[in-house]
Amino acid sequence: MKSERNDCCISFQDQMNRTITLSQTPKRIVSLVPSQTEYLHALGLEEEVIGITKFCIHPESWFRSKKRIGGTKNVNINSVKSLEPDLIIGNKEENSQSDIDELSKIAPLWMSDIFNLEDALEMMLRVGELVGKKEKSIEICNQIQVEFQQLIPIQRTKTALYLIWKNPYMAAAKNTFVDAMLEKIGLINFLENEERYPTWNPENSATPDFIFLSSEPFPFSEKDIAELQLKFPTSQVVLVDGEYFSWYGSRLLGAPAYFNVLIERLS
Repeated sequence: MKSERNDCCISFQDQMNRTITLSQTPKRIVSLVPSQTEYLHALGLEEEVIGITKFCIHPESWFRSKKRIGGTKNVNINSVKSLEPDLIIGNKEENSQSDIDELSKIAPLWMSDIFNLEDALEMMLRVGELVGKKEKSIEICNQIQVEFQQLIPIQRTKTALYLIWKNPYMAAAKNTFVDAMLEKIGLINFLENEERYPTWNPENSATPDFIFLSSEPFPFSEKDIAELQLKFPTSQVVLVDGEYFSWYGSRLLGAPAYFNVLIERLS
């Protein structure tokens, strides 16, 4: 059950199967995840969102004007407390367990847990209901599904290595949202036999068809392309927009169009 109403309040279940209870529609919201912050803006919560992280760069107007409460994994608990929120929205992967425990003492804390597009759509619908924007959330989710129907995937025979960090190299393997997006494109994850975010040693590696260098969290550059292209001359090394591969909120509206352009480059 996603929500349950009684005489004075409504209970909501989050994606970690935790239950929170609200006595009214939230008026003071703190968001701990960049992609979900952008989604709250898409829902029209200009006044309600009062606190965001230093990584919540979209929209830029919120990044400039909203109170920043630290990073996703090192939340300034006292800053959150000073804002007196009536709802905090986080994510299991992005936020640390110690922060989750402390923040739960301040206000109802709703947590997402997302591995694929279906999870993302479920999160958006649940959050829409949570913040009193159910109709808008349905509209956004329906449009995302329409956009993904326009995606024309590659024939599933090519492998892609998706790198997120350097020194050491780290990649997105199976059981990640990035992996789900690679699958949508029609690519086989080069690290399909590994889980989550393993390190990758180029010196002891077979050759992937494609090497994607994500724009985040590590800021890969043209120099990094040259280095890997030298090591893997038969691979196609490409800088990609990490937000379209890993942001699971309203950014998904533009992901299929971006993926179609990327696919044309790879063909």
